[in-house]
Amino acid sequence: MLLNGDCPESLKKEEGAAEPPRENGLDEADPGDETAGQEVIVIQDTGFSVKILAPGIEPFSLQVSPQEMVQEIHQVLMDREDTCHRTCFSLHLDGNVLDHFSELRSVEGLQEGSVLRVVEEPYTVREARIHVRHVRDLLKSLDPSDAFNGVDCNSLSFLSVFTDGDLGDSGKRKKGLEMDPIDCTPPEYILPGSRERPLCPLQPQNRDWKPLQCLKVLTMSGWNPPPGNRKMHGDLMYLFVITAEDRQVSITASTRGFYLNQSTAYHFNPKPASPRFLSHSLVELLNQISPAFRKNFAVLQKKRVQRHPFERIATPFQVYSWTAPQAEHAMDCVRAEDAYTSRLGYEEHIPGQTRDWNEELQTTRELPRKNLPERLLRERAIFKVHSDFTAAATRGAMAVIDGNVMAINPSEETKMQMFIWNNIFFSLGFDVRDHYKDFGGDVAAYVAPTNDLNGVRTYNAVDVEGLYTLGTVVVDYRGYRVTAQSIIPGILERDQEQSVIYGSIDFGKTVVSHPRYLELLERTSRPLKILRHRVLNDRDEEVELCSSVECKGIIGNDGRHYILDLLRTFPPDLNFLPAPGEELPEECARAGFPRAHRHKLCCLRQELVDAFVEHRYLLFMKLAALQLMQQKASQLETPSSLENGGPSSLESKSEDPPGPEAGSEEEGSSASGLAKVKELAETIAADDGTADPRSREVIRNACKAVGSISSTAFDIRFNPDIFSPGVRFPESCQDEVRDQKQLLKDAAAFLLSCQIPGLVKDCMEHAVLPMDGATLAEVMRQRGINMRYLGKVLELVLRSPARHQLDHVYKIGIGELITRSAKHIFKTYLQGVELSGLSAAISHFLNCFLSSYPNPVAHLPADELVSKKRNKRRKNRPPGAADNTAWAVVTPQELWKDICQEAKNYFDFHLECETVDQAVETYGLQKITLLREISLKTGIQVLLKEYSFDSRHKPAFTEEDVLNIFPVVKHVNPKASDAFHFFQSGQAKVQQGFLKEGCELINEALNLFNNVYGAMHVETCACLRLLARLHYIMGDYAEALSNQQKAVLMSERVMGIEHPNTIQEYMHLALYCFASSQLSTALSLLYRARYLMLLVFGEDHPEMALLDNNIGLVLHGVMEYDLSLRFLENALAVSTKYHGPKALKVALSHHLVARVYESKAEFRSALQHEKEGYTIYKTQLGEDHEKTKESSEYLKCLTQQAVALQRTMNEIYRNGSSANIPPLKFTAPSMASVLEQLNVINGILFIPLSQKDLENLKAEVARRHQLQEASRNKDRAEEPMATEPAPAGTPEDLGSQPPAAKDSSPSVQG
Repeated sequence: MLLNGDCPESLKKEEGAAEPPRENGLDEADPGDETAGQEVIVIQDTGFSVKILAPGIEPFSLQVSPQEMVQEIHQVLMDREDTCHRTCFSLHLDGNVLDHFSELRSVEGLQEGSVLRVVEEPYTVREARIHVRHVRDLLKSLDPSDAFNGVDCNSLSFLSVFTDGDLGDSGKRKKGLEMDPIDCTPPEYILPGSRERPLCPLQPQNRDWKPLQCLKVLTMSGWNPPPGNRKMHGDLMYLFVITAEDRQVSITASTRGFYLNQSTAYHFNPKPASPRFLSHSLVELLNQISPAFRKNFAVLQKKRVQRHPFERIATPFQVYSWTAPQAEHAMDCVRAEDAYTSRLGYEEHIPGQTRDWNEELQTTRELPRKNLPERLLRERAIFKVHSDFTAAATRGAMAVIDGNVMAINPSEETKMQMFIWNNIFFSLGFDVRDHYKDFGGDVAAYVAPTNDLNGVRTYNAVDVEGLYTLGTVVVDYRGYRVTAQSIIPGILERDQEQSVIYGSIDFGKTVVSHPRYLELLERTSRPLKILRHRVLNDRDEEVELCSSVECKGIIGNDGRHYILDLLRTFPPDLNFLPAPGEELPEECARAGFPRAHRHKLCCLRQELVDAFVEHRYLLFMKLAALQLMQQKASQLETPSSLENGGPSSLESKSEDPPGPEAGSEEEGSSASGLAKVKELAETIAADDGTADPRSREVIRNACKAVGSISSTAFDIRFNPDIFSPGVRFPESCQDEVRDQKQLLKDAAAFLLSCQIPGLVKDCMEHAVLPMDGATLAEVMRQRGINMRYLGKVLELVLRSPARHQLDHVYKIGIGELITRSAKHIFKTYLQGVELSGLSAAISHFLNCFLSSYPNPVAHLPADELVSKKRNKRRKNRPPGAADNTAWAVVTPQELWKDICQEAKNYFDFHLECETVDQAVETYGLQKITLLREISLKTGIQVLLKEYSFDSRHKPAFTEEDVLNIFPVVKHVNPKASDAFHFFQSGQAKVQQGFLKEGCELINEALNLFNNVYGAMHVETCACLRLLARLHYIMGDYAEALSNQQKAVLMSERVMGIEHPNTIQEYMHLALYCFASSQLSTALSLLYRARYLMLLVFGEDHPEMALLDNNIGLVLHGVMEYDLSLRFLENALAVSTKYHGPKALKVALSHHLVARVYESKAEFRSALQHEKEGYTIYKTQLGEDHEKTKESSEYLKCLTQQAVALQRTMNEIYRNGSSANIPPLKFTAPSMASVLEQLNVINGILFIPLSQKDLENLKAEVARRHQLQEASRNKDRAEEPMATEPAPAGTPEDLGSQPPAAKDSSPSVQG
């Protein structure tokens, strides 16, 4: 599995420098992959192999690529089973040492077949430390505790538990296919209709986790550091080891290697002990002195190397688990050392100690980006620095809140303190010095950092050369919000007033501007739709800006132009900003807006601004086309009719924006009209005087109607300062301000009249399928709807005519509303809790929130220990830690009253429940789901056990059940732009039916993603899923399995083991397993998906119908008919509810049920279901549709079987035992027919084609190919594509398809 490419864990810990991940390692790219575009081939130089000679083992050869660095060979050797115990060595070629950081192509004489010698080097203290760390990592390589504790970017994955690791080697399984009896009965709680929702199966115990004990203890000795005279003998440090056989030994690490010394715990004697064995590697020494170590270490390394690399590569950002099993706390020297050396982030590995984050973040932005290789290098560097910065900032923020960092203004009150740690500046989310007094005080100070982060994200995405933003991370931890920022050079030495040369530090009283900033920001104004505008300062002078006033420009000592405080990059949301004397449009007033919000920093989302501008552009094109057509018509009739006809119809149109459906009867003419407008608009914008005045008039009218700021071209921009308290505009701009106000009102109305109804419509048509709070929030945000509109979305769902088809959305929405309100309360609740009472306070809160026990009592922390005298409180206590135990008196009734109040105030939604049980009853929620949602939102980690939420005799949670509280981190996600373009064009190709080309483009995208993000990333995951699907459709099941397995592992690691995306990936993998005849694996994967879905949402979800159809079909295939029916009938019920009883999905569901009844020989039930299906097909598709015909054929066949059965029965009745009965033919379904149905329900269609059709298709595709080839750039002529004119679905490709799909050409749906 491990082609020399994976970055093992050791790499992550040992290299502070940005580490280029290997391109050719992770996706096992074969050399034939690099065909997409000459530009790309530059990076993918062809690899060659070298021979490695290491002491003590056979020489072996290694595949390398020229653009790798020498140190990557080091990494591979440190990860290989036979060389993993070496860390301190150099590589020699013909006696010359290779430099660690040089690229292989720059090494003279290195070529195919060269021999590299591994030469052991003398140790230094640093190298000895790295060696001990590495040995510890090898010993802990199967231990999941780092993942449960959320450390070092480790995270969990459970796929191997369900596949027994046998996905790749299906060859071995094929022999056992003669229907081995497989146990198909799922546990009780997975069956349809079960009410039980256990938590323990979420994290099944992995067999490999029962760790093989190699050593009892490996730790630093108390005799460190060596005294002077021993240092001069080469002693570097001392280790203390207790072997598995209980032998205690003391070990010296010296420059020459490791040996036993004669020290004991209380007596120092550095002389060598017997056996006098000096070994360059600690592992070899331990092998000598402990037989158990030798045996178990070998087994452990074998297992480690067998694990899929994706189970152990570090993720780019930390993923935390909200549950964890009870774990024993074991001794661990490295962890202990890290905790006490206050490791600021890798200092022992980096020259120059702490990192200058700002310099790193800005220099990576300045890297050149002219061609693809340069852009890849730049994006990789940016991504790497960002993920390192995020990790360091998170660690710092936790240290600040835990009280482990000294403030830079220690004499001030704790809320006002600021901190610097590891070159990062930390501030708390409180309103210091009444800065946000006019905006909502502390509440505004709490949302400002996230708004600012969104601003940083946006400016980073626009990526204007010469304009710099600060590294920004927002961390919510223990009820506090901490903003972490990189530091502008020189800002700490001078006063802020002097350094701000653009913008305002007092929200618009004093405002300054600067030509260079205007020029830089002007470049962002078009993509960000920001209007360049003038404001008045306190001396009534006009100042020109191209951002909101509080966006400040500061030139650092490094001469760079920084912008900060980007909290109002986007225009204000007028629905939540009541402005005196301003009327909102009618649709807003109808919905009860404007409503006063808690703060005045409500902005529209960038997605909304984009959607609104897009909407206006369509309107602009329609209006102009309409006028042009009227002009044309009037030219034909009388010229005079234009004056009265044109503008008036324009007015009526602009009042009521035509929907996309409008004007279908003039579709043909208007299409050409739109084309003309486009041409015309371009001509006028070019302004070369060729357009005639009447056409100009048309464009001018259309521009005016849609609120464009230019009268010659469509251009909508917003002034972010409108309605900002304290900002004044000059008299000369009053018209512009009036138009801008109108535009903002229109945008606010657009959100309510288009976006929210659009979202509800998409949910109803199942175009989007939210499954939990996070996915619902995601689909809302994609449409630009802020979470504060959640109440409005739910109201619209309630009023919707097909209310029950939106049941799932309503349930998720209510759960989200409740948990978000609870989170708001929890935040302030936690601020009053001191560290020693944390677990008691959190378990008390969870009891009040979720337990049916009526009066839980909180345990105050004084229970465990009695202190002699109450010590006087220290001055420097963590922020807000008053000596207060107010949290202990909260009751469930109060908490739920507060939750309902919060829901009303914040979301404007009336919850009808006073206790958790009423909420569960009224809205059909699950307590386990609410626990998951609140834990993910607040960072709580609870013990993995079954909680008795409904017990009225004891509370559900005790203090021991709360294991940890993690930070919730928001950060910038740098993107891999080139890879993304490849991915999109690949998707487009696939949708047009060019599977081969699509596949190549997506493979290329995968390479580039790996190049930029390293092995693990959400976008890589999507790429792998699509590749797997394509390979499946093209009949390459093995490749599909391999890619989908990676997608599942990656989704588990990067998104979470029970994230809705992971559930989907499990379903896809099950399908490919079934196709590869791994039936029991397919079933256990489907059962896992169903369990996760029950936990995350419950049974009543449209996606559950698909899942149950899959399970039912597989069970039908293995002849478990009764079990199969339970799942299929549940799927039928769910489909009928969510798609309506007349939907085609329901007809298909009836057919699947009928087939099982047929197999059971219960023909009456079979006929009944198939008739239902037939009726639906007939009404929906008509008599002559092939589906209707198929159904009618099947009905005939069933009737015949039923008649035959009846005859036989009659024969038995008449003649008793002497009857001669023809044997009945009950056939078990063939695997091919089951697979065919599985493909249908999963939206994978193989369209049956006759041979003649295929020939035509081939010819057509070949013709298209030639056209494409001709038009393709000359520099791509070397591509081998032209030699493969056959389409992706020719019979050669389909050799491995199930018989049902022979001679068919596949197409993708979904």
